[in-house]
Amino acid sequence: MQKLLLLASRCCQQRRYFRPSEPVAGRPLQASATKSYNSAMKSFVLAAALAFTALPCVAQTAFPPTGATSFRDTSLFKPPAGAKVAIIEFEDLECYACGQASPVVHAAMEKYNIPRVHHDYLIPSHIWSRTAAIQARYLEDKLSPKIAETYRRDVFSNQSLIASRDDLQQFTARWFKTHNLQMPFVFDGSGSCEKQVDADCLLARHIGVAHTPTIIVATADRWIEVTDPRQLFTVVDMARASLIPSHR
Repeated sequence: MQKLLLLASRCCQQRRYFRPSEPVAGRPLQASATKSYNSAMKSFVLAAALAFTALPCVAQTAFPPTGATSFRDTSLFKPPAGAKVAIIEFEDLECYACGQASPVVHAAMEKYNIPRVHHDYLIPSHIWSRTAAIQARYLEDKLSPKIAETYRRDVFSNQSLIASRDDLQQFTARWFKTHNLQMPFVFDGSGSCEKQVDADCLLARHIGVAHTPTIIVATADRWIEVTDPRQLFTVVDMARASLIPSHR
């Protein structure tokens, strides 16, 4: 099984350097070549989906298979009610790799119309990520999850401008003003938002999350860790192809 997934990942790595829409050596790509390429990729996704389906429910699987996390408890790797496929992500708003993965994750959400189950997992050495996570939780609780997601995405895209808590405060003030929202004098007077963030971190440690971002694509009875965010679309295709037609 691991050999199959390794071969599949190599195929996708090669795919990154060759796209059917691009000419080769300055010459137009022939239609037959494009057709052959598309056919090959469809065959790959189908074969990978069969492998995905064949995995036992308790299997710890990763794509690409290198760098897999040894999770201790995967019982929560399930889509939310009403969803057949979901992305589960553990992230830190100050994490550079999380910022790089964020556009890919949201592009997959939009393309496939699938939800993301978000969890905070704070890196202890980071200076301002706890404050940012608490502020995002405030927006989620007081306004809406969608607005909180927008804030998180904007923090990621502006990481290079935030080097301290003061920088974050200035960014957040501008963000509230830009979105015509009233910024509270105190974000979390009761401490409830911080408790939610801490609960997420405890959950991550219980599960065995070892790094950020940790990205999981899950169906009702299968899951796979995406160790290279560039392969997220391929993994979602595999998960969707593994479902029986009536569940897609």
